[in-house]
Amino acid sequence: EGCLVPDQIMIQMVMGDAVEAVEKGQSLLLDGFPRTMEQAVALDKNLDVDLVINLCIPNETIIERISDRWIHSASGRVYNYSYKPPKVKGLDDETGEPLVQREDDKPESVLKRLQKYEMATAPLVKYYEEKGGKDITSLLIVLSVGKAKSLTTPTRACLTCQ
Repeated sequence: EGCLVPDQIMIQMVMGDAVEAVEKGQSLLLDGFPRTMEQAVALDKNLDVDLVINLCIPNETIIERISDRWIHSASGRVYNYSYKPPKVKGLDDETGEPLVQREDDKPESVLKRLQKYEMATAPLVKYYEEKGGKDITSLLIVLSVGKAKSLTTPTRACLTCQ
């Protein structure tokens, strides 16, 4: 259905492990959390955030990357026409059986999820931009366009330089 996991469930799942790790002296990289203001407030109450990274990827690029994903249902093998295509289009490499596209990988479903995601996360960018000079060392915005395969090295280099 393209819904995000409810805030309270996400906060409970992430914060329990995160606080425990920080208390042990470990650093954290939270990927995909927080995604809502409620999650950001909970995070700020429990931990000191010193770097925020916002990856700006155009919706068209995300839709293309995800909708290129096809699976072999019986085995769970995943193919992606952008960077790991099957040897024969539409067929599993090992069995020759047809590949299928999951409902949530279809362009319409991806767009619906992106719209919900943007509504929930747009306030976060503003929130962390405003905090930027106060509590956060930097808000790093990485613009990512093009094929996934070609982005790996430049994105790593960009993140390493910060």
